[in-house]
Amino acid sequence: MSQGIAQLSRRVEFAAAHRYGRPDWSAERNREVFGASANPNYHGHGYTCTVTVRGIINDTTGMIVDLGVLDRILGDEITTRFDHRNINLDIPEFADGKLVPTGENLARFIFERVASRLPTGVDLVRVHVAEDESLSATFEGR
Repeated sequence: MSQGIAQLSRRVEFAAAHRYGRPDWSAERNREVFGASANPNYHGHGYTCTVTVRGIINDTTGMIVDLGVLDRILGDEITTRFDHRNINLDIPEFADGKLVPTGENLARFIFERVASRLPTGVDLVRVHVAEDESLSATFEGR
């Protein structure tokens, strides 16, 4: 059989609250830039996160990565970290004055953590984070 490269995508879900804002801006400036997402009482989403990896198919297992290994990584780096959390308050990297918890920043943050834990020979292609059916962000490796 041919030794081509294959891709595999796995989707996980988590529920989390957040708000957008920069502590160095006034409330008016935050509302002007971030709209309702800057409301001080936070708001929640049912997020869907799709992670796509690539690698060579193992002739013995027929897989590019052991799904148990991938699921443990996604569980640690996504579900356990974010599910039923307030991203601004519970995730230090997103505390006031640090990363604004936009979909773009969430996708990049998750990408960096998942990529660093994948087995040798498995590369992370992209992380797609959807807040709902109308808004999503994708971060791709370089």
